[in-house]
Amino acid sequence: MAATMKKAAAEDVNVTFEDQQKINKFARNTSRITELKEEIEVKKKQLQNLEDACDDIMLAEDDCLMIPYQIGDVFISHSQEETQEMLEEAKKNLQEEIDALESRVESIQRVLADLKVQLYAKFGSNINLEADERSVICGHCSDLLCHFPPTRSHS
Repeated sequence: MAATMKKAAAEDVNVTFEDQQKINKFARNTSRITELKEEIEVKKKQLQNLEDACDDIMLAEDDCLMIPYQIGDVFISHSQEETQEMLEEAKKNLQEEIDALESRVESIQRVLADLKVQLYAKFGSNINLEADERSVICGHCSDLLCHFPPTRSHS
């Protein structure tokens, strides 16, 4: 009987409007982190491509060689030295963008950690805030934390 009362007490946690706002904020920030991490990976690949281009230009033996450099939709030919400088500048700018994105991820992770503490303190094991491959945005209720299979209808 005591176990039944304890289980019932655990299930009777009242979700306030503020709690729901925190849960929603957690879901939005989790989604944002995923987007930022994907953007970081794309930019890291671009940075690697620029580094490879720099290496290829250094290996070129002909110093008089004009190298096409894409600016927008147009290729403009530059000397090896000018192209090298342009690539170095592009690498520097891209690295700054990556650093800024990583800083934003760290900032959001601190917010998520704070929200986790608050939500776990109130809901305990009645809420799951851990990353899970099954956690996808539900097509039925648009809830990021929904664990229902995508084919199952619910409200």
